[in-house]
Amino acid sequence: MACAFLLNGEKVVLEGVEPSQTLLPLLREKLRHTGTKEGCAEGDCGACTVLLGELTAPGEVRWRAANACILLAPMVAGKAVLTVEGIGGEGLADADGLHPVQRAMVECHASQCGFCTPGFVLSLYGRAVGAQGTAGMAVADVLQGNLCRCTGYGPILAAGESVPATPRDDRATAAALSALGGAGQFASADDLAAHLLAHPETRIVAGGTDVGLWITKQLRDVGALAFIGDIPELRRIEERADGLRLHAAVTYSMAHQALARLHPQLGELVRRIAGTQVRNMGTVCGNIANASPIGDMPPALIALGAEVTLRRGAERRTLPLERYFLRYGQQDRLPGEFVESVFIPRLGPDALFRVTKLTKRFDSDISAVCGAFHLALEGGKVAAARIAFGGMAGVPARASACEAALAGHDWSEASVAEAVAALARDYQPLDDLRGSASYRVTVAGNLLRRLWHESQHPGEPVSVLDEGLADG
Repeated sequence: MACAFLLNGEKVVLEGVEPSQTLLPLLREKLRHTGTKEGCAEGDCGACTVLLGELTAPGEVRWRAANACILLAPMVAGKAVLTVEGIGGEGLADADGLHPVQRAMVECHASQCGFCTPGFVLSLYGRAVGAQGTAGMAVADVLQGNLCRCTGYGPILAAGESVPATPRDDRATAAALSALGGAGQFASADDLAAHLLAHPETRIVAGGTDVGLWITKQLRDVGALAFIGDIPELRRIEERADGLRLHAAVTYSMAHQALARLHPQLGELVRRIAGTQVRNMGTVCGNIANASPIGDMPPALIALGAEVTLRRGAERRTLPLERYFLRYGQQDRLPGEFVESVFIPRLGPDALFRVTKLTKRFDSDISAVCGAFHLALEGGKVAAARIAFGGMAGVPARASACEAALAGHDWSEASVAEAVAALARDYQPLDDLRGSASYRVTVAGNLLRRLWHESQHPGEPVSVLDEGLADG
């Protein structure tokens, strides 16, 4: 297939691009833009960071950082790609041709071997130009998806802090994108639904943050692909009085503020999901559709009573999210059916909600355990309880025995102790590299104990019993 896009302002047309071809080797080997590096080939280190630009209105371009190593080349069709070679010619460069971000990296001694430096530069450049996923974010959060193995992060953070906002003049880029045309593979969700009905074996790609790894790490033949990230209806966010609906192509970065408005705990959870580049591409519904047992968002959504809408042709059906996950590797999804949206109800006025992600490192890591607790409290009693965990079973799942031990009982230390004991009936987790089964059961119970402690003593530190089991 042909792929036409802008590369640092110049039109590029590549013929014969395979749908499963990632962007990074095309940049380095075919187009000879070797400033973009391959460090991990899994979207973790950020050495391959590029910026993607797309038209949002006449004369306006929205930019977002992405990992070229797992970004499938057809996903840049009709868009602008900016690499480290392309950021010096905007009228902001100094006598040496350096953009203010590059100059700050030099002056703060923020580079040593230099291998990771282009990725850091692009991430900081994205922050300087107001790219998606950077608004209101601290420099350290913007750089969650970039790793440095030799310099140390202090000088890099200092460089980022020293660069003021430097908006781009994107009039020429917008004009070039308009001339290029930005139509995606499907014009509408109806077109997608019809295609999947006729070709149910097709694999859907929204952000590609999982599929990219299957290609680069598992060397899998992913077969026919349907790219849905550019379908307008599937990029909608609907905030209503009763809750929030996110459609299939809404990325984590797009949804972040809406989720934070629904509940601050959801906003904090999104901040802990992967790095900026992955949040800019990965979608909430894609995380659901992929059904990983350690996916970050499903436990929180299950605890909140979320419902998922599935579409097959013109038909739709809606079911509680927890019923979508059947067992490891199996979901309640028919051939040709796809996850169209997820609806997240708004919390009641007396609800107690907490979600905690436990990982080996704080930033950009996969959960060992993710626990979500949603309690309705009335007169000192637990009127209702919805509790869900990821990392404890083959799918994200509710803790029904734990919930039963709480519902209708006093919200007390004694009832919490009974609920903690009930967790052993809900889950029989596995031992793996992220944690042992005994660790997982222990910390799951301690998260519930901590919730009770915090509800009784707001603002006080967690007790010594829970020390070392805090988020991180």
